[in-house]
Amino acid sequence: MNQSVLKYGIAPVAFALALSGCSVNPVTGEKQLSLIPEGQELAMGAEQYTPTQQTQGGQFYLDPELGLYVSEVGQKLAKVSARPDLPYEFVVLNSSVPNAWALPGGKIAINRGLLAKLDDEAQLASVLGHEIVHAAARHSVQRMQQGMLISAGVAGLGFALSDNEWAGLLMGGAAVGAQLALAQYSQSDELESDHYGILYMKEAGYDPTAAVELQQLFLELSEDRDTNFVQGLFATHPPSAKRVRENQELVAEVGAGGYRGEDVYERKLATLRKLQPAYDAHDKALELASEDDMDGALKAVNEAIRLAPEEAKFYSLRGRIHRDQNRLEQAAADFEKAVSLYPEMFVYRLHNGLNALELNNLDKARDNLVRANQVVPTSIAFLRLGDIAAKQGRRDEAIAYYSKAAEAGGDVGEEARKKLEALTG
Repeated sequence: MNQSVLKYGIAPVAFALALSGCSVNPVTGEKQLSLIPEGQELAMGAEQYTPTQQTQGGQFYLDPELGLYVSEVGQKLAKVSARPDLPYEFVVLNSSVPNAWALPGGKIAINRGLLAKLDDEAQLASVLGHEIVHAAARHSVQRMQQGMLISAGVAGLGFALSDNEWAGLLMGGAAVGAQLALAQYSQSDELESDHYGILYMKEAGYDPTAAVELQQLFLELSEDRDTNFVQGLFATHPPSAKRVRENQELVAEVGAGGYRGEDVYERKLATLRKLQPAYDAHDKALELASEDDMDGALKAVNEAIRLAPEEAKFYSLRGRIHRDQNRLEQAAADFEKAVSLYPEMFVYRLHNGLNALELNNLDKARDNLVRANQVVPTSIAFLRLGDIAAKQGRRDEAIAYYSKAAEAGGDVGEEARKKLEALTG
């Protein structure tokens, strides 16, 4: 059975008992299977919201006003939804990938990469209204119940570094929120979210034509195989001609017209638009690093830092480039800068800790790796914490860390198992 389901108290016997009963979809009024009570649904979303944000880029903290604006638009739609009393939250994430997602309980995120593609507030309302329906209709919970989540091979270990570290972080275990955010919705869920999202837009005073425009655009981009969208929004929200057609029919029925908010949207997006060249330079640096052009990558990330010197993401990338070139002291300075600008972000502390360990600064390494694991547990952090404990003579602690890391697959798990055998054999 899926470890994520077990974690939230849905034992096998409960599955069997629940099969004989059902609940009502709060949005459609139709009967549906319900294995996870609302209290657990809300707890799941609240618990997973922060770590899921961090695995998807972290918060876009350079423009807090943009975050407030997105939240205001979201709350307008939430008030007219089928579940207005859910503890809705909205956040802008620092990712160039065009995407948006919803966790149970109304915990919703939109990437700056998608915001930059929209033309007005009505289109933003279309995206947020769609995600609100996913949350209100319990679509994520339904997928969880149906066993449609990514296989939970290593419960609780979260993420492991990939073989090609420039590709970022790969899922190495049961990060429940990330599974919910990244799993693909069914066509019926998408049609349902389109339908009621349009009704919420109309009720809140927005022009529902914006929803049709977006679906037409997304369908065209999917046919052109736009890489950014394929890797982001389309991976979780597959577009289709049927969605466009049904949206058009519904808008014709409820009536076009309403607030668009193009001028307001452009004012609110002004800072992001201004910063876009810096993020473009960062993304170029990441691409060059993945191609092993470290000189080009360093030049590009330095340009990003020049354009936006308060962005932690840029220093973290430059630190990784320096570390790859064995310039560990320079890497340490960059990782420290990243941590100072965004101390809550797990991946900055993870890289800072791993680099400190290479410099044999064990106390600094331990502090950063422990704090990284408090937000998003990773198998690589457990492994290196085991190394630190072993070096400092704390055998029992080393065994505990190695045992945890040994649950992972790949090179990390294999290394952990060998070191565990050496300590206990």
